[in-house]
Amino acid sequence: MPAKPVSEQHTAIAKRLIDGVSAVSSPAVSPDGTHTAFVVSTTDLENNTTIRRVWLDDAPVTAGPKDGGPAWSPDGRFLAFVSSRGDKDSESTLHVMPVDGPGEVRTVCTMPDGLGDVAWSPDGSKIAFTSRTQHERYTKKDTSWQSPRKVERFFSRLNGENWIFDRPQHVYVVAADGTGTPRNLTPGEFEHSGLDWTPDSSALVTSASRHDTWDRDLAIDIYVVPLDADERPNALRCLTAHDGSFWMPSVSPDGTRVAFVGHGDTDTLVHNFAVGSVPFEATAVPDADIDWASKGLDRTFLCTLGGSAPLWESNDSLLALAEDRGDTHLYRVTADASAAPEQLTSGAISVMDFDAAAGTISTVICAANQAPELFVDNEQRTNVGASVSSSLLDWEKFTVPTTDRSDEIDCWIMRPPDFDETASYPVLLNVHGGPYTQYGEYLFDEAQMQAFAGFVVIMGNPRGSSGRHLEWGQAILGPQHPVKPGSGWGGVDVDDVLATIDGALDRFAFCDRDRVGMLGGSYGGFMATWLAANHGERFRGICSERSVNNLVSEEWNSDIGTAFRTEHGPLYIDDVEVYRASSPIEKIRDIDTPMLLIHSEEDWRCPIGQAEELWMGLRLLGKEVDFYRFPGENHELSRSGSPVHRVQRSEIILDWFADKLAPR
Repeated sequence: MPAKPVSEQHTAIAKRLIDGVSAVSSPAVSPDGTHTAFVVSTTDLENNTTIRRVWLDDAPVTAGPKDGGPAWSPDGRFLAFVSSRGDKDSESTLHVMPVDGPGEVRTVCTMPDGLGDVAWSPDGSKIAFTSRTQHERYTKKDTSWQSPRKVERFFSRLNGENWIFDRPQHVYVVAADGTGTPRNLTPGEFEHSGLDWTPDSSALVTSASRHDTWDRDLAIDIYVVPLDADERPNALRCLTAHDGSFWMPSVSPDGTRVAFVGHGDTDTLVHNFAVGSVPFEATAVPDADIDWASKGLDRTFLCTLGGSAPLWESNDSLLALAEDRGDTHLYRVTADASAAPEQLTSGAISVMDFDAAAGTISTVICAANQAPELFVDNEQRTNVGASVSSSLLDWEKFTVPTTDRSDEIDCWIMRPPDFDETASYPVLLNVHGGPYTQYGEYLFDEAQMQAFAGFVVIMGNPRGSSGRHLEWGQAILGPQHPVKPGSGWGGVDVDDVLATIDGALDRFAFCDRDRVGMLGGSYGGFMATWLAANHGERFRGICSERSVNNLVSEEWNSDIGTAFRTEHGPLYIDDVEVYRASSPIEKIRDIDTPMLLIHSEEDWRCPIGQAEELWMGLRLLGKEVDFYRFPGENHELSRSGSPVHRVQRSEIILDWFADKLAPR
């Protein structure tokens, strides 16, 4: 059966919020604090790509199409950046350009499989970076000639990257003047991420899992990598003790300490990551002996929107980002935790990234009605997103009590344009993924599209979300979890989602109780299918996207399979009933609400079999279901998929709900 014609109105809405939209990221402050380099990304619907250029202060200094990773030389005379022609897994080049005088851009090196985490050595002689090191099979582009893969560990595949165990990310170093070839300091099977230099330029620090049992115990450590590590076996020194999850290392100005974000419980996925540090000269420091600098604030310092590693202001204090009830703010923390973290930004905003030098702090800030822009010392310096920001809708934050009256839930409502308080509007309830993430004060283009299409948009952060105290996030761990037993998925989180929509319907009379739809992706897709099976009578239509419908098959098909025990408790082979009990597919016969299924064919986080199982069962039962598959896309379709596919996805959703929630 051919698809219905796409609404021209919905196409226009999707294009306005996707095509030509620009946003700032990756700020880098010059050593003297007088300049900031950053990246501006602009979607190009006509060519179905996103253009990325490096800017300096107020103008672009590279031509694109795929430039990024600006990093300053220690004397401030040069700026390094990376460039590629493809979107992923493509050959990339590292360049250096002069910024204080004449001279040409020079190419320092070329890598076959991307570049990231660029860091210039303090003495100015070298540039370190991370890059994937490919197995020789990748020299044959025709897969029919490639040798077979022998998979020996879990987590061998990664959403958005495909196979990674035979192309691990390593730490490289190359001469900054372009002489010589890059040296791989960390050859072997292990993955590495994050980079920082010691002040004397003799070593780097990085995050990695290099012990033999890493894929079972899930520990991630901080390592010191000497510059001659490629010549000396066992030269790397592990600062932590394989008993936690530690990321984004940062060396103090005097070189005596290494900071990071992390926690010391690998058996529990949901944690408020804290800022900690250990002595640089130490070895195998256990979690109990880590100095947790941010312990005075029970919020996560590993944020939904990304962000930078903790940055040392001095030997005594650091800057770091933390979430707080929908906001994300910049904080100053004392290294010895002698004072509570000090909030440096304010308002209903999200600080997405930052950098600082010589007393200057540059941030990337967005809000519900503002695209990400560059701010320097709290003064807005760019307006690259003006074309979209000028027409964005704002939303109103409100709270509703939890069903058990133990706490309150943070919620938001967005009204359509030309809103009439006396009219009656159809309602769309959104549930975020994760579940350990948050809705909040940032540009959420999906909510904007829904509101522009005439829907009232409701969303909230139920228990299991981030941005709150640790107990809130851990409330939906499985009832058999060994550390913090909770209600499990489909427990108090469902109570809170229903409390959110009930609270909105009771509070806002313009919300039509008889025209309510619901949608969610990933964990939000799980919630969509769960609500369809258990509370479907409350909704006229439900969209379940990139969802988890069967926790049993998810466990052996996902790129993070075997890690779900950290949420649900036991391994599925020890107690499969725990997984079945929280699987919406088990109640498929109870689904009578019309359903829209959207899934990407290269989604390795929630593989497309999750949607296929649900669609096939619903079709066999004669239920009303529409299923759309997106080729060439992964779990991040809605956020970073091709512009054409993002527009098409939006058209499908808006058209479908316009039909299902039409007045009867």
